[in-house]
Formats: sequence, structure tokens, C-alpha cells
Amino acid sequence: MKKPTVVSGIRPTGYLHLGNYFGAVRNFIRMQNDYNCYFFIADIHSLTTHPTPENLQAGVKQVLAEYLACGIDPEKATIFIQSDVPEITELYTFMNMNAYLGELERTTSFKDKARQQPDNVNAGLLTYPVLMAADILIHKAHFVPVGKDQEQNLEMARKFAKRFNRIYNSEVFPTPKPFTFDGADMIKVPGLDGSGKMGKSEGNAINLYEDPKAIRKKVMRAVTDAGPTEPNSTKPEPVENLFTLLKIVSTPDVVSHFDAQYNDCSIRYGDLKKQLAEDIISYTEPIRTRIIDILHDDEYLAKVARMGAEKARESAAKTLNEVKGLIGFKRLF
Repeated sequence: MKKPTVVSGIRPTGYLHLGNYFGAVRNFIRMQNDYNCYFFIADIHSLTTHPTPENLQAGVKQVLAEYLACGIDPEKATIFIQSDVPEITELYTFMNMNAYLGELERTTSFKDKARQQPDNVNAGLLTYPVLMAADILIHKAHFVPVGKDQEQNLEMARKFAKRFNRIYNSEVFPTPKPFTFDGADMIKVPGLDGSGKMGKSEGNAINLYEDPKAIRKKVMRAVTDAGPTEPNSTKPEPVENLFTLLKIVSTPDVVSHFDAQYNDCSIRYGDLKKQLAEDIISYTEPIRTRIIDILHDDEYLAKVARMGAEKARESAAKTLNEVKGLIGFKRLF
């Protein structure tokens, strides 16, 4: 029986952090055994907000190394760089012909980015959902792991797939469904700023590549309060966040120790943060070591990128040929 196809991408504009790892990457590692997975590094997408990147290649290399270090297997999943698959941008061109200005202007992602970068409201921002749709549809994806911020863009991809099928009286594109990680498979990792989830854009993250000195500095600056004044009181959100991080990286007895101190009002947040920092370092150090080793192995990285591009292009070319045939592009000579 043919495995269902999953497509997911990440921009090369930052590092993977604990939130990424516990949120999606660990699930990707599980998925690669049961699904036909395409994981790509979205270097073209990154140009919508970073049109003149200082070191795009280094960012791509970093994310590729981090994916591999976390356990994504290039023999099981297809890991590729978006710009290595020109069929994506060709499909993007065709899909743009059936995307309408009004619906693109109404997307939340476009309006948000237009507010954030008023001096760079480029056409790429406007047609971002079309490129995302091309990323997904070129491999005839059945499922797409998405967060809340990308749900509308996936709905646009579903709309474009249905519209193309209707216009050309075909069933070339499946309608991709959101893949959500529920229950124990998904851990929401809080940030160090006292609220919300960990994220690179919020500046409240611990990166997997972070060195011990930087981790200690970040954790010691994490937001807390003045401390409990009554036994067994409810923890305020910033403190609860620290305990959530502790539960993720520390042993149960360590968690129980600080929980008991909080409940009897004897807790010293400095001691908790020191313990948390050391436990985060212990947890991330094996991954960080693998990232460093892979980053120094250019031959291996090049091999993975080539292999991923070949596999992705083989899949993409089949879809693109179908699309071009349906539109009416045929070789005359």
C-alpha cells in the first residue's frame, strides 16, 4: 500500500530551538517511517522578508545540519533545498494565473507582514500563499503539519488545488489536509520571557546550537516574580513556565524538589534557574555536538542535498508534466 505524502518546510533565517524540537521535529522523526515525507528548507520564501540576505547559504547549511542531527534520516525522508527544485517556481507561476488579487490581499499573513515591513511590501509577500501552495501541491501532498499561524495559508493551498482541478476538469491534485500533533506527541514549550510559547521571532528561545555559556545567561535572565508568600499557592505564568521547562529536561526528583520548595515558600529562583540551565545543557549537548560534527562535514552535507534534490525533482517533474499537459503546453518540435 502506498504511503500518504507529507510536506513541511522551514525558513533558513534562524536556528532550531527547543520549541521546534519538541513541537514538530520529534514528530517528523516518527513520521518518516510511516509517511512519504518531503522536508524542505524554504530559502526562496525567506527572500520575502530578507531580500538581500547576508549569508543565505550559511543559514541553509545550518538548518540542514540541525535536521540531520536531530534524527531525520535522508534515506527515509526526502530532505531538500527549495531552490534546488526549479519545478516549484514553475508551478508557482502557473498557480499565480488562477490566484486572485482580492483573496491574496485579505490573507492575515500578508496584512501582518505589510504592517511589519511597510517599506518592503513586495509581490512575493502578496503571493506567499501561492508559493506555499506550489511547495505542497508539487508533491501531491495529502497532509501538511501546520501551526496556527499557517492554517489560513494551507486553506489557500486547498482552495488552489480544488480550483485547478475544477478549471481543467481533472483530479491532478489531492486536497491537502492539516496534520495536527495531538496529546503526548506535542509538547508546548514556553519561552523565557514569562508568557507564550518559545519562538525565534519572540527572542525567548533556547537554540539547539546554543553553547553552555549562552544558555546559562539566557536562563538566569528568565522572568519570575517576587516568590510565593503563602504555602501551596498557585504559580503565576512566568514561574509555571519555568517548571514546565524543568519537567521537559530534568528528572522527576528534581522537579519534585523545587515544587516542594515552592509550596513551602522556601524556593530560591536563582537555584532553580541554575539547575534548569545545567539540565538544558545536558539535554541539548548531544544534539549540539552532532550539529557541529555535521557542519564540518561538507562532503556529507553536499551528498544529502544532492540526493534530496534528485528525489524531490523526480516527484516534482511528474506533477509538473501533468499540469503543463492539462493547461495545453505541448512540444511542437
